[in-house]
Amino acid sequence: MRLLDEVLAGRGTDGPRVVDLTGAAGIGKSRLLTELCLRARSRGMGVLRGRATEYERHTPYGLFTDAFADLDPDLLRPGTGPASTLATAASPVLRGIGEGALGGGAAGDGDTGHGSGHGSGHGQGQGGRRDGSGGGGAGPREGGAGRAGGEAAAPYTDRFAVHRATARLLAALSRTGSGLLIALDDLHWADPASLELLDHLVRHPPHAPVLIAVARRDRQTSASLAAALTRGVDTGAVLRLGLGPLPERDCVERLAPGLRPARAARLYAASGGNPLYFLTLLQQDGTGARSPLGGLGSLLLDELTPLTPAQRRTVEAVAVLGDHATPELLAELAPGPAGELDATLRALALRDLTRPGPAGSWTLRHPVLRTVVHENADHRSRIRMHRTAAEALARSGAPAPVRAHHVEQALTGWDPAGAAVLLEAAALASATAPASSAHWLAAVLRVLPEGPRYAGQRLALMLDRARALSVCGELQAGRDLLAEVIDTVPPHDDSGLRPAAVTLCASLERHLGRYARAEALLRRELSRSPAPPPSDLLALGIELGSSAPHSTPYPTVRADVLRTRELARRLGDGAAEADALALMALGEAYEGGLDAAARYADRADALLETLSDRDLALRGESRARLSAASFYLERYGEAERHADRGLALARRVGPPHILSHLLQCKANVLMSTCRLHPALELVEEAETIARGIGSPDLLALALANKAQVLLASLPPGNPESLAVAEEAAAVAGPRTSWWASLAWCVLGFAALFAGKPERARTAMLRAARPDLSGLQPSMRPLFLEALVTATVAGGDLGSADGWAALATADAQRLGLPTQLASALRSTAQLLAARGRTAEAAEAYARAAGEAARSGATLWEAQSLLLGASLAADGPAEAMWHRGRGLAEAGGARLLTGLADLIRPATPSPPPPAPPPPLPGLTPREREIAALVAEGLTTAAIAARLHLSPRTVDTHLSHIYRKTGVTTRSALAALTARATPAP
Repeated sequence: MRLLDEVLAGRGTDGPRVVDLTGAAGIGKSRLLTELCLRARSRGMGVLRGRATEYERHTPYGLFTDAFADLDPDLLRPGTGPASTLATAASPVLRGIGEGALGGGAAGDGDTGHGSGHGSGHGQGQGGRRDGSGGGGAGPREGGAGRAGGEAAAPYTDRFAVHRATARLLAALSRTGSGLLIALDDLHWADPASLELLDHLVRHPPHAPVLIAVARRDRQTSASLAAALTRGVDTGAVLRLGLGPLPERDCVERLAPGLRPARAARLYAASGGNPLYFLTLLQQDGTGARSPLGGLGSLLLDELTPLTPAQRRTVEAVAVLGDHATPELLAELAPGPAGELDATLRALALRDLTRPGPAGSWTLRHPVLRTVVHENADHRSRIRMHRTAAEALARSGAPAPVRAHHVEQALTGWDPAGAAVLLEAAALASATAPASSAHWLAAVLRVLPEGPRYAGQRLALMLDRARALSVCGELQAGRDLLAEVIDTVPPHDDSGLRPAAVTLCASLERHLGRYARAEALLRRELSRSPAPPPSDLLALGIELGSSAPHSTPYPTVRADVLRTRELARRLGDGAAEADALALMALGEAYEGGLDAAARYADRADALLETLSDRDLALRGESRARLSAASFYLERYGEAERHADRGLALARRVGPPHILSHLLQCKANVLMSTCRLHPALELVEEAETIARGIGSPDLLALALANKAQVLLASLPPGNPESLAVAEEAAAVAGPRTSWWASLAWCVLGFAALFAGKPERARTAMLRAARPDLSGLQPSMRPLFLEALVTATVAGGDLGSADGWAALATADAQRLGLPTQLASALRSTAQLLAARGRTAEAAEAYARAAGEAARSGATLWEAQSLLLGASLAADGPAEAMWHRGRGLAEAGGARLLTGLADLIRPATPSPPPPAPPPPLPGLTPREREIAALVAEGLTTAAIAARLHLSPRTVDTHLSHIYRKTGVTTRSALAALTARATPAP
């Protein structure tokens, strides 16, 4: 219980915030969780307790819905003070969970539950019931087993926003008392949406006195959940407690005090120290039963032997209903004479088979008992009960996701009405719980009849399920399903299924790193006769262009992408044109065609601004491409803006592989501008997603970016960044794709700072390939800098001269400040190696100036500190102070460690920094104001800064608002007055 005290005292913010209780069934996990809850309450903490159930593991957010059922409704009502804050925090969580688990409902008051499905989401809405029967929800869908995709209520619900809002809600709840414990039992049965939410809370714990305790059976835990919790153990966020058999003395004295020693020893030996086995054996032994221990199931079944038929039916009904076993529903599933049900429940409670639950419900005493009863009930009787439960829930207004479990259990063949419920549940869950959506679509496909009558419907459902699988990160499963669709649909089919399946299949192949397969699939479809309709040609052409620059040089697909753009313009499809332009911007930026890349990026951005929310929801990958292109153009503000807008889309509708890419786009901007702590959070989230997807390329990229951030953020000598970089290169293996090459380049940088120049040189040459085609042209000076450094360290100045000369030529051709800075640092190293330290210091100073011009603060700080180690005393001190200050502000402990190693002998306090001219303006706005003062027009400023005129006008409007001037002449005068004379 030490953690409880540490969390309450505020000392647990850097230690474990999650307790992971593992062990076999019946070993005492739930009992220990109960004890933890009791002790938390005794300390004044609030307690929320939820439990996952075996037969409802596809009900979205079921685990957290159960936990939040314990919330006091008065805390969630709008008002003033803490209650108002809590209501604000709770609303998106309960709404998101309500929509995901229960399908939303009619519009109403989301905080109080009036008229909405939210009452069923958290058990506290006015008139709502915990079984979901009080909520609204959509009625049966027309047309039987129609398509599920695209018909979900609230299609843009942000399941990732639910994660963040839940953290805020837990923090707000903790502040209404003395902290909060959220206890989650039987985690091994939790639904995927709940597990995704828990994973977020493990990686991003609430900044408040909140402790999460989970209990699970380790042998029944999914690999992804086990991996997530193990990573938490590795990072110190999770404390794992593995429960084993009780010692004999503890088992006997705690569970059966006074038992004769011989009998106790016999029962203990038979139970193996498992408390549940021991108690069950004790009860059987007391009744005279002498059945050998053939498993816990046989022991529990013996308890049902003396029951009357009415009692047996009631026990089975409770097993079928689970947490929804209210007296009203039990009366429908196990009908009998008036008053019989109450007497039966009392008798079952006396036998400790059933126990009362919240809101008048009943439950079996242990999940294992429920499993045994459910699985051993008569097959036909069990199906009848599930069907009756579904019908009763439908009459009470429960939404489709609540009914879907019972409908699925009752399906024995094709049932159009039952299929309609499952498809409605799949549609409602498609955005918030895609794994549940995919499961329910699979249930329909299992019973859908074969034959030509249903062939089109089957293919459409397979395509919908593949989409759902791709959104929840099951790329390989989605790809396999799409391959079956493509093989089945004839080439002359005019339903649109084939091109859609080909496009999505190629996308999944690409994200799995199988670029050749993706391109072959697309070119085969584009060349078929008759040709696909124009709208399908757009999607196929854009996906074909997406292979560059990953594995295909952009010039080889440039003509294809240009044709696709022209087709989009002729058809008036602005969304498709924006996609094509984003591809063109990234391709040109990669190759170093910077003017063209800037034009395409600006045009794509302008088109995206005109799209509807529905069209924008599908443009997450285009935002990622624009962010990457802007980053390579060194337009860091625009790169961050595109990443933020893309993240807002991807967090709402996915898919996760696009989210991972966007997280890394923003992390690259944050790293270059020296904001390393948030950058590390982003790359760790991207790594978690990449590991779950199964794409070697994406994982190699995520690990490479993580290694970069770790390298800068950890102190000198820390081996973690090199270890992560080595893993990135190992994952990339022999691949020659763009992202694999980046992984090897990052390994080169990490090896350099680990003091292994030969390893660095080998890695860089592996990335570059003999003709240097593996190095991204627009960033080649930066990569060559590592090669120069390693070669200088090895004493081969002649080869280093060649690399440095190539870096200088590339940087001058590109004209990018960060790349010019890198080339200058390469030159400085060679000058220093030849003893020309003053010239080397000057080159480093110029490099710092170039980096500052682009806003690349990390590279500015590094250039200053390297120069400070060579400059004369006065300049060295100034460079040292500024470099260390920038590094410390951004969390670059590598550079602060370097600074401390080269600290001037008698540093004086740094002079106060002069106030920036025109305070309140961003660096980019001050730059534009200075160019206005020089008399440049908007078009000239745009050309000078590689911006669009529209972007310059936007900056000018911000400048006018901040400075209070309204004309260019007034701004020029103000700038002249604010700028000190040279």
